[in-house]
Amino acid sequence: QSCPRPAGPGAGQEPVRSGGLPEGVEYIPTRKKGKNPMKPVGVAWYSLYARTRLGYLFYQRQVKKARERYPHGHSVPQPYCFPGVKILPIPVLSNNYSYLVIDTGSNQAAVIDPSDPLAVQAAIEEEGVMLEAIFCTHKHWDHSGGNEALCQKHSSCRVYGSALDAIPRLTNPLADREKVTVGCLTFEALATPGHTVGHMVYVLDGGPFGSPPCLFSGDLLFLAGCGRPFEGSPETMLASLDVAVSLGEDTLLWPGHEYALECLTFASLLELDNSALEQKLQWAVQQRQEKRSTCPSTLGEEQTYNPFLRTHRPELQEALGLWQAGGEDPDAFRARVLKEVRRRKDLYQAT
Repeated sequence: QSCPRPAGPGAGQEPVRSGGLPEGVEYIPTRKKGKNPMKPVGVAWYSLYARTRLGYLFYQRQVKKARERYPHGHSVPQPYCFPGVKILPIPVLSNNYSYLVIDTGSNQAAVIDPSDPLAVQAAIEEEGVMLEAIFCTHKHWDHSGGNEALCQKHSSCRVYGSALDAIPRLTNPLADREKVTVGCLTFEALATPGHTVGHMVYVLDGGPFGSPPCLFSGDLLFLAGCGRPFEGSPETMLASLDVAVSLGEDTLLWPGHEYALECLTFASLLELDNSALEQKLQWAVQQRQEKRSTCPSTLGEEQTYNPFLRTHRPELQEALGLWQAGGEDPDAFRARVLKEVRRRKDLYQAT
């Protein structure tokens, strides 16, 4: 089966107007107002969602409505292959992605963040693979809600994640930098607190397959965006983002959500003269008009247009009206920049 890589921004496309979408293109949001459980979000609501059964009931309602609205998923899945490995994004809920990662030699597989167990099980059956592992980035139901049902279906399946998060059916707590092997696939867990205290990302070693590393980032990092620091400070979130960036520019980014249009549009309001950003927005508009996913990007790309990874850039600092104080630690200043970008993004989402 052919597994092409999604095409990146191409030449000869109509430029995007500074601060907006291309001429004649209507913005089609991926999230309806009021449908995102975290928008707007307060401390009380977040506690209910993350720590009580009400959160699980809300998640069940989300799943039911998404299955009715998107019977075939919110996006067209585009498998990505290298010799010996296949990565299949599974569009779930209204904008989430789960990922089925297959060792094609042994037909052993792992799934990252199984939000909807029916959608994940359908992919497992269609691919004819054995589910050996579930890797959960964090406890939120839209990333962990399918753990229970899949474990009942696949009795030998192990559930991996941080012991610091209340991950359903967790069998194998992982420490930072711990590695797990599934068939010929090797995943490394990296602690990236901030969104939740126990948030982890998983890095697939692409070396044996002649591919770049693959970062499954959950809610740490999106295309042109990042997750809200519900359980961490700006300093904590900055350190976690730096962990991701340290993986190298060729690393493929597989995020937990399809937020590209929203994030790129917001970013374009901050940096009006960023040509890489304008080109990526043009490309993303075309992708989403055809319901194609926008992943993966690369970490090298992200550093050219993702404001949450550009806290060190003078042009972004100037756009925000922020300057480093005399004697201020560089990372403390970057955390201040990150906090301001996050504040503006939250205001943008709420409008």
